[in-house]
Amino acid sequence: MMEKALTRPLLVDARIESALGIALFTLLTALGAFVRIPLPFTPVPVTLQVFFVLLSALMLGRKAAISQSLYLALGAAGLPVFTGAGAGLAHLLGPTGGYLFGFVAASYAMGCIARRYRNPADTVLALVLGVAVIYLCGTLQLGLLLHLSPWRAMQLGALPFLAGDLLKAAAVLALVRAKR
Repeated sequence: MMEKALTRPLLVDARIESALGIALFTLLTALGAFVRIPLPFTPVPVTLQVFFVLLSALMLGRKAAISQSLYLALGAAGLPVFTGAGAGLAHLLGPTGGYLFGFVAASYAMGCIARRYRNPADTVLALVLGVAVIYLCGTLQLGLLLHLSPWRAMQLGALPFLAGDLLKAAAVLALVRAKR
């Protein structure tokens, strides 16, 4: 009898499941900020945050933007959830703040594509779009604050991270495909 009870699927209300998913990806994005590799030539570090932003969008759809907004709100309120245990509005308005705002925009845009279209090509498109939106928001703020040309902003804020972020996107794709 006990074996049967343990193998039965646990039914959870959709709203509870959604809230748990949002909370989980808020936490995972914060934890991803602590996996930080600074690069000597740019104020933008390598982190695991992009991985969790991409994964959240494919798992939660547009609701992933809520998890990323909550992450930003926690950091803005003073919790040390940004890279380097950073917190506060100054961090959001600094050179890496654009990437953080890009997390919200990317997860929403990706979520729209991922939930509407279910084939692998659309999933890949959503992942590429997500990385592009994060880079666009990030390099825009980086360039404006540091008075960089668009090309120099790309050299410091996107190109060094492209290979790693494409690997993260490929890992997310593999995880999502294994789940389906």
